[in-house]
Amino acid sequence: MNYRSIFFILGCILTIEGVFLILPMITALIYGEEQVFAFLISIFICLAVGCVLILLKPEKLVFNVKEGFATVALGWILLSLFGCFPFFLSGDIPDFTNAFFETVSGFSTTGASILSDVEAVSRGCLFWRSFTHWIGGMGVLVFLLAVIPLVAKGQSQGGHMHLMRAESPGPVVGKLVPKVRSTAVILYIIYLVLTLLEFILLIICRMPVYEALLTAMGNAGTGGLGIKNDSMASYSPAIQWITTLFMFTFGINFSVFFLILMGKFRDIFKIGEVRCYFIMFFAAVTIITINSYDKLLSFEENLRQVCFQVASMISTTGFSTVDFDKWPSASKGILILLMFSGACAGSTSGGIKVSRFIIMFKSAKNQLISFLHPGTVRKIKVDNKTVDDNVLRSVNVFFIVYAITLAASVFVISFDNYDFETNFTAVLASLSNIGPGLSKVGPSQNYAFLSPLSKYVLMFDMIAGRLELYPILLLFYYKMWRERIIPKRADSSNNLSASI
Repeated sequence: MNYRSIFFILGCILTIEGVFLILPMITALIYGEEQVFAFLISIFICLAVGCVLILLKPEKLVFNVKEGFATVALGWILLSLFGCFPFFLSGDIPDFTNAFFETVSGFSTTGASILSDVEAVSRGCLFWRSFTHWIGGMGVLVFLLAVIPLVAKGQSQGGHMHLMRAESPGPVVGKLVPKVRSTAVILYIIYLVLTLLEFILLIICRMPVYEALLTAMGNAGTGGLGIKNDSMASYSPAIQWITTLFMFTFGINFSVFFLILMGKFRDIFKIGEVRCYFIMFFAAVTIITINSYDKLLSFEENLRQVCFQVASMISTTGFSTVDFDKWPSASKGILILLMFSGACAGSTSGGIKVSRFIIMFKSAKNQLISFLHPGTVRKIKVDNKTVDDNVLRSVNVFFIVYAITLAASVFVISFDNYDFETNFTAVLASLSNIGPGLSKVGPSQNYAFLSPLSKYVLMFDMIAGRLELYPILLLFYYKMWRERIIPKRADSSNNLSASI
């Protein structure tokens, strides 16, 4: 394990966080808030610790699989730990555990909140709260790859790929262009353009500039920490429709937008995951609209509410315009299924991902056929490409680890003695990075009532879910810290092909 390389990257992360904190500090200055001093102290701490760690930079940066996973996991923990200082020092969230919970929820783009009165929070801290969504949506390590040349020109970019794999969502991670750093730049350009586009459209629909910016940042990261006590319910129909459109859009694999830039429009719907994503959305909207139709509302109002909530759940954003906890059981059941699935791999959404379900269903189909025809050897294909055995194995293991983590977390927080629906959906909403669940953690409720132990369990689930389990779980595997040589077999299992 190359500790000095890890410390250097962690230092870069904290330094970048210190720079990012300047924006909410400026916001606090504009609105004449005293919280500006909390941001000044937080900036100083981040830059001081970050610079000390950067001084530990080795002569040659080495990033194998272990260093990649360890750096990403520790980076997200430190990012959240130092990022909670403005909330805590300003007094907006005086309890440290609650401040840490809110920050982890922000960076992991979960959107679970402990605040009962969001509108009482200072403008500067609200800005930072939404900004953490935007930073966490694409990933701080991806940003780091985009702005800092971690290796000298001509050297291997394998370390870049290990970092990107550990942070990026989906069963497989690939490059849009040959160089990893160029891929990171393209991803962030697409991310920024889509964010600005939504921001402009919200302003056109007469949403206040400050609120439009925070909504666009939260939506881009599929976060969902609202800036109103009723989330998005009090905004105009036009604003709600635009938010719905972009929640759905940010759930699409970003390689689709790259295809659009390249003018390859016909190739978009050749991607099986994208087709499945569209089908799931429209099927869920149709069934829920019929099942939960309110005769006191117009057809447009019913359709708008359902489209909004389905887009919010499948993209794992978490915004709400209605208390869906009051919907019929069938409608709530569909929303829970969408919480499991999430959207596309390579997007900013959470959940298991549609691509994994596609691979899993095709694997199950092949297994059933093998019972009828034992001698038949069938390969699983997605988009006319054979799925590598390592990828298939990774998907199978992911489902198992996801289920174990979900069950273990539900068991631990059940000691708070709340109903099963609350416990189960609180864990599911955290592990899938959604935010609101059902019952006591429904869209009109919050997580403040949970014990400190339950909050730390859910914080673990949030980060684990955002990093897709393996990086955070490997921190607890003692051999990762002792071994000096990466077994070739373990390395090859992470040598994943291009994105599906």
